[in-house]
Amino acid sequence: MTGFTGSAGIAVVTSEQALLWTDGRYHIQAADELGHEWTLMKQGVPNVPTIMEWVKKEMKPGSFIGYDPSLISEELYQMWNDFLDGCGISLCAVLDNLVDQVWDDRPPPPNNPVFSQPIEYSGQSWQDKVERIREKLKEEGCSALVCTALDENAWLYNLRGSDIEYNPVFFSYSMVTMDDARLYLLNESALTSDATSQLCIGEVGGVILRPYKEISSDIIQLLSSTEGKIWINSPSSQGLCSLVPKDRRVNKLSPVPLMKGIKNENEIKGMKQAHIKCAVALCEYYNWLENQIKFGKEITELAASDKLETFRKEQDFYVSPSFPTISASGAHAALCHYRPTVKTDKLITDKEIYLCDTGCQFRDGTTDVTRTMHFGNPTDKQKECFTRVLKGNIALCTAVFPEKTPGPALDAFARLPLWKAGLNYRHGTGHGVGAFLNVHEGPHGIGGSRNYSEPLYGGMFVSDEPGYYEDGEFGIRIENIVLIKPVETKYQFGGSPYLTMEPVTLVPIQLKMIAPELLTEDEVSWLNDYHTQVRDTLSPVLIDQGRTEAHQWLINATQLLG
Repeated sequence: MTGFTGSAGIAVVTSEQALLWTDGRYHIQAADELGHEWTLMKQGVPNVPTIMEWVKKEMKPGSFIGYDPSLISEELYQMWNDFLDGCGISLCAVLDNLVDQVWDDRPPPPNNPVFSQPIEYSGQSWQDKVERIREKLKEEGCSALVCTALDENAWLYNLRGSDIEYNPVFFSYSMVTMDDARLYLLNESALTSDATSQLCIGEVGGVILRPYKEISSDIIQLLSSTEGKIWINSPSSQGLCSLVPKDRRVNKLSPVPLMKGIKNENEIKGMKQAHIKCAVALCEYYNWLENQIKFGKEITELAASDKLETFRKEQDFYVSPSFPTISASGAHAALCHYRPTVKTDKLITDKEIYLCDTGCQFRDGTTDVTRTMHFGNPTDKQKECFTRVLKGNIALCTAVFPEKTPGPALDAFARLPLWKAGLNYRHGTGHGVGAFLNVHEGPHGIGGSRNYSEPLYGGMFVSDEPGYYEDGEFGIRIENIVLIKPVETKYQFGGSPYLTMEPVTLVPIQLKMIAPELLTEDEVSWLNDYHTQVRDTLSPVLIDQGRTEAHQWLINATQLLG
């Protein structure tokens, strides 16, 4: 509809206007991509109305606002409906989506293989996971749990796919009752023989396969055949949630995200191995890129991104990128989620900052890492901004906090060094990360948004990624994936366990970008310890793989600060 390629946005179209709302990550990108017929509404900027504020002001009483109930969550629908209550404007479900009616070249649904995730990586059988869910159903007095999130279904049944680019998931629904476990697929033939065997299809107690579109009729049938409640929470589509009367629906967060978010020993081991492989590829990449720039080679953002992919493919169990690589030079680095295209591609030089945010999907884990570098001489301001971002990264990583602390309570740790200089950034500080699943895994995370309000537990992986962005000039972000883990404290108030963070990303932080005088002794000590860990962990791997030049680059990049 819009030409906007960002990952978050809502369009509103009337007979006379067309508007797009998107958040601060995409304001610059959307302004560049939207056609002249579209009006960009910069969500979160002062004096910019929300969607429903705009609707209430612009639409006359008696107006109807159409929406597709299969594409709008129950949560969003209720928020909109409550806001419009009493003003004479009504939300109207449009079952025959108007966009679909004019989308002539829409691609067909995917039919990619759905394959098993072995127990050596998953660490727990699907049968054990189902039993854990049934215990939760008993606690809530429920007859069934309906799962609509694709990563939840993949995790629950130890399956993976490739229906969504960069995410090893597949189109599906799941339903767990006290008597059976069901999986709804677009095409049963997509299951590989290993997956079919693992699910015990056709056996007593095995998973029951159902056609994808039968989820609605099965919910209705379950309501008529049982007296218990159905657990389906509000992030699910309004269309499905509306099938269940409010007095028969449990609208709490599904138990699956927390189970999935707290990784077991096998998953933790796999995630750490994946980050070592990712780091090896990045050592090769940054060594290559520095040399190309040093010797005057013309390397563009796209060419660099493509070269990085060749290094990653050399690592064992590599599957794909976990998101489109952000290879951003100069002013492009100020776009939080920039993605180079043939149209925007520019040279990487020794005159500008280069930001690379990249990640991998391996069979044993998922990675996401950002490093910001300068291949020439950074300005004093760039070094100060970089150092303040680094201080925020260290502050969050070394924080000690009680178990069940919600993410927003930690956000200021990363921002305070920037705030002290009147600087800030418009994105969250950290997101959850799946184990060979979605690189953005919720609902836990670190940021000011209510989306990050879930408590944090040991065994969770989150990103630690403060940044600073100066429009039209440069952008800085330092991102490590960290494992939340228990820490010993002198006291334990209230008997609560206390937690801290361990970085599993093992990629050097460029020393020339640091203003050492801004770092405390403790921060210098942390950085030196981190670089020692990076060097000691990666050196034997690089040597074993015969990557001599990359190993020398690593040694140079992990020198200790005085």
